[in-house]
Amino acid sequence: MSVKVLQTWEEQLRRGGLELAILLVLSPSKRYGLEIIGYLKDCTDLVVGEGTIYPILGRLTRLGLLKAEWSAESSHPRKYYHLSASGRKRLEEMISHWRLF
Repeated sequence: MSVKVLQTWEEQLRRGGLELAILLVLSPSKRYGLEIIGYLKDCTDLVVGEGTIYPILGRLTRLGLLKAEWSAESSHPRKYYHLSASGRKRLEEMISHWRLF
């Protein structure tokens, strides 16, 4: 297998795995971006930075899998993300495929 093909395959696997992890993190409750990063760092082997997480959150929101809302409950406004109905369905499908994999 060529290096380019392997890199593409690894990149696709990482993207899919990261999307699944984000949906799982958001399945029980809403969280803001840095909270998601911290949870992934503390509870998995995934180390994700702001430059990675926010574009994914934006894409998942545009796809309708997440809903986002601003909250000013803390000292500064935070954008909280939570699963939409479509996001919950996608998560169930991804878990099913992951188990088969």
